[in-house]
Amino acid sequence: MRWTQTFIPTLKETPADAEIVSHKLMLRAGLVRKLTGGLYTFLPLGLRVLRKVEQIVREEMDRAGAIEVFMPALQPPEIWQQSGRYVTAREVLYKVKDRANKEWLLGPTHEEVITTLVAGEISSYRQLPRNFYQIQTKFRDEIRPRFGLMRAKEFIMKDAYSFDVTDAAAQVSYQKMYDAYTRIFARCGLRTLPVEADTGVIGGKFSHEFMVPADTGENEVVYCESGSYAANLEKATSGGPLEPTPTRSTGPAPEKFPTPGVFTIEALTAPPYGVAAPAQIKTLVLMVKRSEEAESEPVLVLLRGDDQLNEAKFAGALGTNVFRPATPEEVFAVLGAHPGSLGAVAATLKTPNLRVLADTALRGAAGMTTGANEDGFHFRHVDLDRDVRVTDWADLRTVRAGERGPVNGQPLKLRRAIEVGHVFKLGTKYSEALHALYLDEAGHQHPCVMGCYGIGITRTVQAIIEQCNDRDGIVWPLTTAPFAVCLTPLNVAPDHPAFRLAQTWHDELTARGVEVLLDDRDERPGVKFKDADLIGFPLRVNLGEKSLARDEVELKPRREGLRAVKVEHALSAILEWLDTESGRLAEGTGRSGDSARNDRSTAA
Repeated sequence: MRWTQTFIPTLKETPADAEIVSHKLMLRAGLVRKLTGGLYTFLPLGLRVLRKVEQIVREEMDRAGAIEVFMPALQPPEIWQQSGRYVTAREVLYKVKDRANKEWLLGPTHEEVITTLVAGEISSYRQLPRNFYQIQTKFRDEIRPRFGLMRAKEFIMKDAYSFDVTDAAAQVSYQKMYDAYTRIFARCGLRTLPVEADTGVIGGKFSHEFMVPADTGENEVVYCESGSYAANLEKATSGGPLEPTPTRSTGPAPEKFPTPGVFTIEALTAPPYGVAAPAQIKTLVLMVKRSEEAESEPVLVLLRGDDQLNEAKFAGALGTNVFRPATPEEVFAVLGAHPGSLGAVAATLKTPNLRVLADTALRGAAGMTTGANEDGFHFRHVDLDRDVRVTDWADLRTVRAGERGPVNGQPLKLRRAIEVGHVFKLGTKYSEALHALYLDEAGHQHPCVMGCYGIGITRTVQAIIEQCNDRDGIVWPLTTAPFAVCLTPLNVAPDHPAFRLAQTWHDELTARGVEVLLDDRDERPGVKFKDADLIGFPLRVNLGEKSLARDEVELKPRREGLRAVKVEHALSAILEWLDTESGRLAEGTGRSGDSARNDRSTAA
């Protein structure tokens, strides 16, 4: 391929709306262009990278025994109503209407569609297990699309769905996908950290996310240095706060005292009150909607004063993610006071059957201070067991760095990361709702046990850039680079020896399956070199008049310095470098060298 025959609009300056390094580099290297917020056009080089990632995914999914299908992006709302996600996932759903005013959904994912398919096609245990996958465009109504492809309204995803007869068999399918994901990301040149994760609106028994460590990531990962524990912050647990919760009562009954102008935890810690945050009870009022038809109802949440509510854990405890903070007016109607003076002491509650959900860090707490449900007053000497009617206990707090890990007690650390893949153990949630049933050997009917597995293809492309870059631009791994080799003759006159040699090598390398871009632009050497480094070709070969006069050319691996090689040995040196680089990538995947070398010649 010649540079002038394709379209590579590189930019010297970074667009003003590009926020993180990978977003900036995708735009500057001419991989994508923004149409509007959350919508991007892939240009030729970006599309080549996208197709390479897709191919790696396909090969590993096929290797793991999954079967490729292709499902409609347009979905009827009825199946989402059957699963219950028409309500729980409503915030991300795009809803459209046809000429007959009938409503349709643009699919953000395909659990409902594939389960409906299986319900109509599979009826016997002899037809199981099955794992179906697709690579397709998804649509999600992101409230704040940002960071380029990281959080977009339209994106490409690989989603797979397994169906098994038993929970044990489903675990085997889950592990196959987990292992396949490990190979996929290693082949893409990514360092990933698998972590325990919240199941969110997908639902299910448990899940793991594959995270790419990156300072600009939107997720926070909690981990131990030993590798014994790693979890998404939404899921993470610990041995509890480093400072213990008071458990010794200092009075026979709650004592009310005036706190005029005190509206925050911090204000109550200051003189003249001096109540430490761990000795305070934070009371939150949330309005929870349990179904589409139901009215929102208040729920009180109790935390230590120094803790923050983990909304994912709260959603898991309630079985719904449709909730919001109560308004000041709603708070007053429920408790008779305004935020800053709220509490759950049973004697002060206007509604005896009000649901009170308390964090487990408060178990056995005594000698605590909380609002008195009267503006400008608090209670001291509060004993949770004695004075508060707790409906349910749950782990609701957000873990903090330094706390002891749940596995071996090592200190927990936090770092930011990018989610690129997610594997779920779903159980029978969808198969029961959508009647994906099978008959066992005895003729008894059971719901299929399901798993689902997603990889953000477009997000993976950008995650590679976020992890693989330097001050000059992108540093593509060989497996995902748009071209493996960039031939750069410094004189492009058709009869010049440098250009004639570059053309000959282009043809010979292409015939050997190497993807080569010939930079035939009539530009200054500095412009060509800067563009090649910006785009990140793994290997650049410079053919200049002076070096040719010495019977030499220059090889410039993207991560290394220049080295001169004799012209007669240049082709062998290029192929040797490519084989060495392929082998290096193969070491982390457990794949054979020959299999890995095929990555550099994957058709785009």
